[in-house]
Amino acid sequence: MTTAPLRKDAARNWERIVSVARELVDEGVPLQLNDVARRARLGVGTVYRHFPTAEALLETVAAPGLEALAAHGEQALTDDDAGRALAGFLTRTIEAQVTDASLSPVTAAPVDALTRTSELKRTLRSVGGQLLEQAREARVVRADLTSDDLVPLMCGVAFAANVHSAPAARAETARRYLNALLEGLYVR
Repeated sequence: MTTAPLRKDAARNWERIVSVARELVDEGVPLQLNDVARRARLGVGTVYRHFPTAEALLETVAAPGLEALAAHGEQALTDDDAGRALAGFLTRTIEAQVTDASLSPVTAAPVDALTRTSELKRTLRSVGGQLLEQAREARVVRADLTSDDLVPLMCGVAFAANVHSAPAARAETARRYLNALLEGLYVR
């Protein structure tokens, strides 16, 4: 099923809503559709017509970041150095998590508001699992490490970087913590 393109005014409103939501997320403000409408200078009904829930709006804000991670993961699968591919994917993922405030709540949510979000999350889990499997087969990571271990480990690194560093230093701190974690994953 395809949807009709939005009228120009509706497309402008959609862009404005997403832009304002991005600003609020970046400011650390929880998304409330009424607040988005007020800041975007639009009627509440207009916002609700485009986004029936705050979760749907947050997932829309997060979608470009999830799409970029999925594309990077797909590209990493073609790397013939399995250890480098896994490390690169994990590094890109952790950097995105500490620099894009929309990603953590969306990826951690047990239920998705949008089908596209579910698809992207499945792709990311699949790619991460495949990269880990390739690294295990190449005997560059510990044999006892499972794909179910990666998510909590990555969450721990992101949480630690968010708590123990200033916003401007989070990506560098996260990379440093991730490198220390990766040293423990690799076979010696």
